[in-house]
Amino acid sequence: MSHFADRVIAAIRARRTPLCVGLDPRHESLPESIRQRHPATTAGRAAAYEEFCHRVIDIVAPHVCVVKPQSAFFEACGPAGMVALQHVLRYAKWRGLLTILDAKRNDIASTAEAYAEAAFHVYDADALTVNPYLGRDSMEPFLKVGRRTRRGLFVLVRTSNPGGGQFQESEVAGRPLFNHVAAAVQSWSAEHPGTSGFGDVGAVVGATKPAELGQLRKEMPAAILLVPGYGAQGGTSADTAAAFDSQGLGAIVNSSRGIICSFKPNELNWEASVERATREAIEDLAKNTPAGRMKTSSQ
Repeated sequence: MSHFADRVIAAIRARRTPLCVGLDPRHESLPESIRQRHPATTAGRAAAYEEFCHRVIDIVAPHVCVVKPQSAFFEACGPAGMVALQHVLRYAKWRGLLTILDAKRNDIASTAEAYAEAAFHVYDADALTVNPYLGRDSMEPFLKVGRRTRRGLFVLVRTSNPGGGQFQESEVAGRPLFNHVAAAVQSWSAEHPGTSGFGDVGAVVGATKPAELGQLRKEMPAAILLVPGYGAQGGTSADTAAAFDSQGLGAIVNSSRGIICSFKPNELNWEASVERATREAIEDLAKNTPAGRMKTSSQ
């Protein structure tokens, strides 16, 4: 298996889009046709989530290169949900997609290593989102397991939620805290670069503060940026433009509800709405960001 960042860049070039589809299934938003097939129990919800996500994956696999399941929705379904999450991640990989497990894990020592083993061995995800609040020693087990298995990490740096600034904007040694986290991410990513020039430690930076996004792109040249906040959270494609390098690379732009909730639950042909929303997002990003200028590996 090649370096994680090299796999990401190659996949983005092959599909010619940085769009990532977030798999955040909410029971009330599922198509009625799927909900009616499964009982209203935690196990029934888990089965409905698995069926829905598999069908979404089938729709988007020809168009995008990465999906991002959110573990919380599956975990809320109990043990059956954990199995469903494993099946969804495996199915996405079988369909040729890269997978980011959005779990925002963090702890220390053997506990952190157990989280990493679960993400990269049990679930077989290509990457995991992590929270750096406990410092380098808490990141070390994730780095160790990730590098041994050639997987990636995406570290929370500047999040898209309105309350993110409560701690992230706190001044530390004359700079906002998120700038110090960005410096650490750049250091960790530069430790293990691929031939693409990007490292295996990326950063989560929201689209809702585009000026800071551009600043952080410059501060973390070795990091692939995972950009939430596009679409349903209010971020536009133009807001994400600063996340890319001059070649239109270095960023993954996520859309969850904008794609998987693009239909009404009673809509019979909901699959067409998902495909249409996916195509529209791809076109939007190509038109309004440097991603539209990216070259394939053969160019």
